[in-house]
Amino acid sequence: MIKLFKVKEKQRAENPNGAAPVKKQSAGELRLHRGILSSQKICVLCLVDMGELNLPKSCSISFPNGRDDLMNFEVTIRPDEGYYLGGTFIFTFQVPPMYPHEPPKVKCKTKVYHPNIDLEGNVCLNILREDWKPVLNINTIIYGLYHLFTQPNHEDPLNHDAAAVLRDNPKMFESNVRRAMSGGYVGQTLFPRCM
Repeated sequence: MIKLFKVKEKQRAENPNGAAPVKKQSAGELRLHRGILSSQKICVLCLVDMGELNLPKSCSISFPNGRDDLMNFEVTIRPDEGYYLGGTFIFTFQVPPMYPHEPPKVKCKTKVYHPNIDLEGNVCLNILREDWKPVLNINTIIYGLYHLFTQPNHEDPLNHDAAAVLRDNPKMFESNVRRAMSGGYVGQTLFPRCM
């Protein structure tokens, strides 16, 4: 009983105004919160500019759970060149509490015909796996994703069929990408329109 009393007394001393104890933030949350500089209007949405982010004009960030949840957000990429020109692709980011020592979990919400993104939205990007280092940041990942759309890589695929077509017949690959982005079938797979 005395021990409980001492714990309660310690809590009151830490919070003299009687307020509820403040949740301690993880290193990842602190790094993301520290990076918040300002918000800017892009289209109709007000998006948050996170610290060191210097995104291509064709990329934007939104916070579906509100600006209080910086650990979960979406990145929209609209490639302005290459096979995927004119498409809109949405990625979810889940930043773990151990960030920056662990990479964010990134998934593509948009079903896409791409050698480095499978039909479940898993992304093959080396910096999200074995090449992650704590000096890398969200900006690096977004540029990596953007690069996958401007220069897809058939040498490290998740979608082996798309990679083989890209490697062996780039014109057919381009045709398949256009068909998929227009909401058509590629083989037996129907893709939703994303243009």
